[in-house]
Amino acid sequence: MTVANWVPVQPTAGIQAIDSTDTTQNHGLGTIIRARHATLGEGEFIYLQGVASTVVGSVVIYNTANYLTTLAPVGSNKPQPIAFAMSACVASNYGWYQIGGNAKAAKTSGLALASNAAVGVLTTGKVAATASGKEIQGALTVAKATTPTTVTLIIDRPHMQGRVT
Repeated sequence: MTVANWVPVQPTAGIQAIDSTDTTQNHGLGTIIRARHATLGEGEFIYLQGVASTVVGSVVIYNTANYLTTLAPVGSNKPQPIAFAMSACVASNYGWYQIGGNAKAAKTSGLALASNAAVGVLTTGKVAATASGKEIQGALTVAKATTPTTVTLIIDRPHMQGRVT
């Protein structure tokens, strides 16, 4: 899956490439920027520290206190914010994660996703069609999934469904 060619809108100077990973922290964790892609349009991204086993499009939850990520668990009932990895940003690395716009997401292989379908996490770190009560809030398929491993979602500051207890 390619997510290259995202160009920061503002600010533009000195920004780590959206689709790259670095072992050096180049921005403050939690920094949010906007960038534009020729075919996907404009998106919003947050700078986070990676987690093991991340691939491009992995869905992660992140802690807003320290901005550490974890691959999103199956059917979580905690309303944690989520984001989609723009690179294979593994543990001890830093990179951008998408939180707004048209996003390429890793999906559970072999499961069909229709256009305008709700999605949830049915395999750790990947999206799939889901049953009621397990949806990712703020995420919807743009079109029917055309590859076995990815799907395009429209996202707006997505989060896991649930309530704080």
